[in-house]
Amino acid sequence: MNKLLAAVALAVLGSVVTAPASAANAANGREIIERSNCAACHGPGLAKPVSGEYPKLAGQYADYTYFALRAYQVGNANPLFGRDNAVMRAQVQSLSESELRDIAAYIQSLPSDLVTKK
Repeated sequence: MNKLLAAVALAVLGSVVTAPASAANAANGREIIERSNCAACHGPGLAKPVSGEYPKLAGQYADYTYFALRAYQVGNANPLFGRDNAVMRAQVQSLSESELRDIAAYIQSLPSDLVTKK
């Protein structure tokens, strides 16, 4: 009986581990970015910031962007993880994890002149 129970548990765990994560929706990310007017600071195509104080976003890796946005949501509540920027915190505070992933997917899809070192 223990072998049967172990086999069932392994099958269930295997299906959970191999189940594909829901894909981010870049089109939804675009809508959120346009609605939030991110270009006001990050510039046209999120590639030409209006000031050197703001980063280029276009082409940035989605996982990096997602975690940066989460850090803005956390803010000062966790000094080891949070990022302290009142404007960005206000922009992302009400967004869900899924919406943050959608934004990150859209940003990664944008043409960019960012250079990554290998």
